[in-house]
Amino acid sequence: MSLATESPSPSSPSSSSGSDDFAALLDAELELTSAADSASAGDPSAATDDDEEGGDEEEEEEDVVVVVEQEDAIVEQSSTKRRRVEDQHRHQAVVMKSDEDTVGSSEDVKIDECPPHPGFFGGLCYRCGKRQDEEDVPGVAFGYIHKGLRLGTTEIDRLRGADLKNLLRERKLVLILDLDHTLINSTKLFDLSAAENELGIQSAAKEVVPDRSLFTLETMQMLTKLRPFVRRFLKEASDMFEMYIYTMGDKAYAIEIAKLLDPDNVYFGSKVISNSDCTQRHQKGLDVVLGDESVAVILDDTEYVWQKHKENLILMERYHYFASSCRQFGFGARSLSETMQDERENDGALATILDVLERIHTIFFDPVIKRVRQEVLQGCKLVFTRVFPLHQRPQDQMLWKMAEQLGAVCCTDVDSTVTHVVALDLGTEKARWAVSNKKFLVHPRWIEAANFRWQRQQEEDFPVARPKEKGKENAADAPISKENGDKNAADAANAKKGNENVADAGSTKEGSKENADDAANSEEGSKENADDAANAEKSKYDGAASGATGS
Repeated sequence: MSLATESPSPSSPSSSSGSDDFAALLDAELELTSAADSASAGDPSAATDDDEEGGDEEEEEEDVVVVVEQEDAIVEQSSTKRRRVEDQHRHQAVVMKSDEDTVGSSEDVKIDECPPHPGFFGGLCYRCGKRQDEEDVPGVAFGYIHKGLRLGTTEIDRLRGADLKNLLRERKLVLILDLDHTLINSTKLFDLSAAENELGIQSAAKEVVPDRSLFTLETMQMLTKLRPFVRRFLKEASDMFEMYIYTMGDKAYAIEIAKLLDPDNVYFGSKVISNSDCTQRHQKGLDVVLGDESVAVILDDTEYVWQKHKENLILMERYHYFASSCRQFGFGARSLSETMQDERENDGALATILDVLERIHTIFFDPVIKRVRQEVLQGCKLVFTRVFPLHQRPQDQMLWKMAEQLGAVCCTDVDSTVTHVVALDLGTEKARWAVSNKKFLVHPRWIEAANFRWQRQQEEDFPVARPKEKGKENAADAPISKENGDKNAADAANAKKGNENVADAGSTKEGSKENADDAANSEEGSKENADDAANAEKSKYDGAASGATGS
């Protein structure tokens, strides 16, 4: 979390110049503190070498001279910065005084902003520039973010609220990670057992090999062993959590281990908390974490240091790699290092806990997604006009349901509580009501955009078009009428042609019938002629017979 992006800036128009000056002053104070830290840090390896070899008087005197010169430079630089602070305060007073007559009393604006002071940096309120008084002491020091930074409770709550909203939008929780016996195991070189020395563990720690897990901390005369699966654990956990390191070890030790775990500085950043940041002796607390307690998960091997936050704690199985760790907790068996063994990657403690964290993340965000979505259009009351089909219930329409899922209240009638009218054009009574009553008149795409972007969109970016003029509509309808007329004429011609074909078919049928009758009549006539011929033949035969008889 970046303090610079979250911290408020003075909002008084009359003091904008002073605000810019103080922002520059804050940057200068940050530079000063960084210079002091780097100068006072010195070269730890040189000090270690002096202790081991007994030291040399001349070298010691030279070191003293160098340190004194560095301290003198810091004091001189600090005095210069302090004079700049006082000059800035005087300049702010002049600006505020000169603007008082034209804009009004900026003193009232200042009172509205401070107190309460949001926080102090280097003894100065980073909003108004006032020096820290005794009554301004309440708050929490966040030295791990930057030395000399102290935040008030109101500002802490504000930052946590902003951080929570960002985390939920990114579908992340907060994960607090202990170091010793949780992610790593460390030992002093003089605590190595005879068996470990015989196995050449120190030499193995100095070998530079890919994906190595055993390291030497030369400046601290220590060995550190990374727990198996830790690199994959951090990589996959970072997709679900914003991660902090929180150890009861010293700050220098915590930073060195953070470099081993996160060499590219992509997981932790400045979120490395050590014993000097704790607000209660021998106790860890979420009061120094700028993450909301409701979304915090703690991984630690020691329960009693989290007396106030046991409900957030997942107790880890301790990682005992070195012999000194086994002795510390009273284990009589040989250590993993002495037996040249280690936890398994795939089913060790970290792999098991990663599965637990994945289930926590999934269960948590199932209902949370719905809650976050409902905040998008919260406080909006919508009325739809001519957006849905006439004979269908608006409550069953997708756009209505989408608006309700985004937290809006949808209704069918307008009243004074309506904030938005959703329409396709300005030609409806409800749309005109929205304009006359100065309500938001938006296109349906406004709801769709909010749904895609999970954020309420600017209403002016989704205007409603004016209705088309009647003359233009008639002109547009004319070609359609002509086309319909032509089509009807063509249909009539086709119908007429069809009737003619039917008539022809009837005539053909009737002609066929007449031909059949004629054929029958012809056949009957032929039959009659045949009968007549037969009768004539018979008469002729009968006449011949009669003549023969008469003869």
